[in-house]
Amino acid sequence: MSLFIASAHAQDVGVASPGADYFQIAFLVGLFALFYFIAIRPQRKRQKEHAEMVSKLNKGDEVVTSSGILGKVTSLDDNYMVLNVANNVEMKFQRVHLHAVLPKGTLKSIG
Repeated sequence: MSLFIASAHAQDVGVASPGADYFQIAFLVGLFALFYFIAIRPQRKRQKEHAEMVSKLNKGDEVVTSSGILGKVTSLDDNYMVLNVANNVEMKFQRVHLHAVLPKGTLKSIG
């Protein structure tokens, strides 16, 4: 029967090198550090910048929402902002959906 199937032979179990445990721990720590600097740290920085932008929002600022709507802030609440998007058209948005604060006069230049 050994014509088509190779026989399996038991092999001696190799002894792990003495520094293998330390290498695995160092590898996991290094992997976590790499993940932290590539993913976690930049995301926290963006969140902090966005929270600062939302907190510094004032009446009269020209803004863009996350949905792409441009408008001028007419009133502010703790959680909401009211935007004037056209003549006699006001819309209420949550402040967290603020995408960017535009320079003054941008809405007039756009048309």
